[in-house]
Amino acid sequence: KDIVTKKSIENAIAIVNALGGSTNAVLHYLAIAYAADIEFTLEDFQRVSDRTPLIADLKPSGKYLMEDVHGIGGTPTIMKYLLEKGYLHGDCMTVTGKTLAENLADVKAMEFEEQDVIQPENKALKSSGNLQILYGNLAEKGAVAKISGNEGLKFEGKAVVYDGEQAANTGISNGEVNRGDVVVIRYVGPKGGPGMPEMLKPTSLIMGAGLGKSVALITDGRFSGGTHGFVVGHITPEAQEGGLIGLVETGDTITISAVDNSITLMVPKKEIEERKAKWIQPPLKHNKGILFKYAKSVASASEGCVTDKY
Repeated sequence: KDIVTKKSIENAIAIVNALGGSTNAVLHYLAIAYAADIEFTLEDFQRVSDRTPLIADLKPSGKYLMEDVHGIGGTPTIMKYLLEKGYLHGDCMTVTGKTLAENLADVKAMEFEEQDVIQPENKALKSSGNLQILYGNLAEKGAVAKISGNEGLKFEGKAVVYDGEQAANTGISNGEVNRGDVVVIRYVGPKGGPGMPEMLKPTSLIMGAGLGKSVALITDGRFSGGTHGFVVGHITPEAQEGGLIGLVETGDTITISAVDNSITLMVPKKEIEERKAKWIQPPLKHNKGILFKYAKSVASASEGCVTDKY
């Protein structure tokens, strides 16, 4: 706990945002903070993201690989630059027994003249970080999007709904998804999965079908770091818990906005209430053993999916 502090977690999140890292970081750091008895919420993620520029031109939305980052000095060089510009807390104790600033004192400074993998802050790919927390009637307790700035500012389309990953894989493979659609994959959250599986195959199928830039995908599950485009994961409350994502019907209009970080089901409140009244919670996928115990005890994605909170 001398090392894992609120400041050190903020440092980690700043680096994730500066490099365009994975949405999974949100889950992991919420859980790490909880384990270390640190008060840390989705609002803290948004606060750090708001003040941290995206400076790395890395795949999947950019050009370069982590190998290229290594070739220009690696993470330490980037950390030194971020520290110099005031984006990191240099007084954090580290496992070396020295502070972050002391560890970075002798690291070679970032040079921008002969490489364009990492941009200086005045030429940042985006003035804020790529991890954005979205709210709306579809995510009353939050959702996570990875927005690099290349996707545009808004996506509105008709929902194509799948209950589970396999159904989505089959549907996408059969050509059920078209340009302008919003793919909805639900009942794959912490309880519904169980275990919040990674939607790697559906996103890969969408890319393979040439739809990567023309459809959105939302889920109460999670994504891999290779995902890009208008994708929103970790939707909370999840479908298994009665979240609105469980009431979406194919053909409904869904709006995702990167302007005000919102995700909205464009259905009248009265109709939503009627659907809620008809909704029946499906049984858990396992009724015995460790996965049953996990589903019964796991907290929401917005709380880091920890299993000892309730």
